[in-house]
Amino acid sequence: MVTTVGYVRHRIAPDDRNAFEEAYAKASEAPAAAPECIDHELSHCQEEPDRYVLRIRWTSVEDHLQGFREGERFPAFFAAVRPYVTAIEEMRHYLTTDVAGSGGAGASGQAAARPVMDAKHAPDAPGTPTIHAWLGGDAALDRLTEVFHGHVREDPGLAPVFAGMDDEHPRHVARWLAEVFGGPGAYTAGRGGHPHMAAQHLGRGITEVQRRRWVDLLQDAADGVGLPADPEFRAVFLHYIEWGTRMAVLYSGDDPPPVDAADVPRWKWGQTPPWQPNG
Repeated sequence: MVTTVGYVRHRIAPDDRNAFEEAYAKASEAPAAAPECIDHELSHCQEEPDRYVLRIRWTSVEDHLQGFREGERFPAFFAAVRPYVTAIEEMRHYLTTDVAGSGGAGASGQAAARPVMDAKHAPDAPGTPTIHAWLGGDAALDRLTEVFHGHVREDPGLAPVFAGMDDEHPRHVARWLAEVFGGPGAYTAGRGGHPHMAAQHLGRGITEVQRRRWVDLLQDAADGVGLPADPEFRAVFLHYIEWGTRMAVLYSGDDPPPVDAADVPRWKWGQTPPWQPNG
């Protein structure tokens, strides 16, 4: 399927990089919730770190220019990135070609010690909202992690696992979940992505009993803060939580996988996209 891909290239001074990434993390909430946007990603060049590329896949160029640009979400997006408009070196739309495929590193069985960090789902159909947008965005995840961490601090079995964690820990977990579920890449930009998250579990010796209790309390918190209760969302939410907590047990054990073996996982709807009425 031919897809419209928008590329926006910036050159950002070193002293402005943190503010620039924070601005785009905030701005990206708009395309994350837009039905015209398939997905988006901000990257910076390793050889020349002052160069950034924003990649956004749109359902069509018309949907971008007439749908998103003229819609209710664009003003918030533009307000966040306005200070960096003069730093744009290119802003164009490209059409994908049939030349595409996976590399050897993604082939099944090629790296037994490497954890699989991408949900094995077919791509979501154009116009499908991200899981992040469907559940209510960053604000909903902030509520979820605050309530959840209140529960675990009072739980006899889990309190030792979370002992010593600072007051910002719930917010960091919320940013991780946002990135996993298709939202802004703030965790990678500000915390170091998957290697940082994986390293937090090393040596903790998490048990299966603790893992199962973690899952139960998170589901209780999801009910408590009013996350969507539709079967499609709760199925894909629990799918990630089951996978993620089992990976946490592996990293906390005696023979953990390499912490730098993969990027942040990106979860999609797969077989159960959200039900939406026709029209």
